[in-house]
Amino acid sequence: MEPNPASRSHGLLGISPQIVRIRGLIEKLGRSRSSVLLLGESGTGKEVVAHGIYQCARQGVFVPIDCGAVVGPLMESDLFGHTRNAFTGAGEAKQGLIDLAHGGTVFFDEIDDLPLDLQVKLLRVLQEREIRPVGSLTRHKVDFRVIAATNRDLAVEVERGRFREDLYYRLKVVTLRLPPLRERKEDVPVLVEHLLSRLERRYVLTPEVRDAMLAFNWPGNVRQLENCIQSMVALNSGPILRHADLPSFIVNFRREHAPLHSLAAAAGVQGNGAAAADPMTEAPGEVIPLYEVEKGAIQNALLHTRNDCVMAAHLLGIGKSTLYRKLREYRLPH
Repeated sequence: MEPNPASRSHGLLGISPQIVRIRGLIEKLGRSRSSVLLLGESGTGKEVVAHGIYQCARQGVFVPIDCGAVVGPLMESDLFGHTRNAFTGAGEAKQGLIDLAHGGTVFFDEIDDLPLDLQVKLLRVLQEREIRPVGSLTRHKVDFRVIAATNRDLAVEVERGRFREDLYYRLKVVTLRLPPLRERKEDVPVLVEHLLSRLERRYVLTPEVRDAMLAFNWPGNVRQLENCIQSMVALNSGPILRHADLPSFIVNFRREHAPLHSLAAAAGVQGNGAAAADPMTEAPGEVIPLYEVEKGAIQNALLHTRNDCVMAAHLLGIGKSTLYRKLREYRLPH
């Protein structure tokens, strides 16, 4: 485990082996000019990785292009620029996004959304390193590094005729797959701490909330986790974030994936709301002295609040003076 997961992270936080490996590759790729294809579900941090590679290179500017947002008849003009009076409304010449990245890096996000006709023109630019603005009869040299990203399987898109095979191989000189958050659950606490540290106020999660976040699969990945934190703090004055503050999608997930013994216990609720305990079928557990339970709860609260006694008292549901008395009683450091 890294002593400080945020150090030298290139914006990609985590302690999982997959993330540690990708961070190492980011530094290596920053020293080359090879094209890179980033694969991964939405919200896995593809643009973060692209920007990290660019920062390691320290050359020129970083120009992100959302291929899904470049729509309509002006797509070609947005990418390659146009001359004055090239078409109706083109009163002035315009420099294209690719031209702006001369000497730097172009990041094509969701490259699979680029129409086939523009794929052909982009391929020509990558092959010849020349660009011809709309309305111009001449070409000029352009030098840039290409990083592309997609959340789809481009090999399948090629087979279906929706993506050019020659462009696909031109882009995938180096391929990086970013793992979804469900495959690196050990990174969830690191990401949560980072997201909370960016807030103006200090917030602390209860153990139940942390367990719920670790159990959830996060189909929206890091972006969904960030949205979850924002939603919780927006509805809570703090400093403790409890189970009641969790978004409904996490609560429903826990309910749907509750262990069978929990469902059985819920089914045994009597009409007056009390659980129906059967002394003939329930084996008694080990009896733990009350003072040990209380001492353990206090230690756990201090651990989760990083020895903040005020927050620990809130978490335990007792007053601050009571907590201090218990600390002295159990001879716990504070």
